[in-house]
Amino acid sequence: MVVKWIVTLVIAIFLLGILTPHLARFIRFGRLPGDLALRFRGRVYRFPFVSILLLSLLLWLLARVL
Repeated sequence: MVVKWIVTLVIAIFLLGILTPHLARFIRFGRLPGDLALRFRGRVYRFPFVSILLLSLLLWLLARVL
């Protein structure tokens, strides 16, 4: 039973890793108000707090509907 959840989690993380860059162009993932972007030594580090909250809410709603 635990292995089933671990495999599901790994597949979900894998799919999100593939889809996130493509979805970022459409939903401005990481650039919403409340997301932090820090510039350090010429690199930009993003901390998408609000984007993650919205994504979690959407996934929760989808899980409740299904």
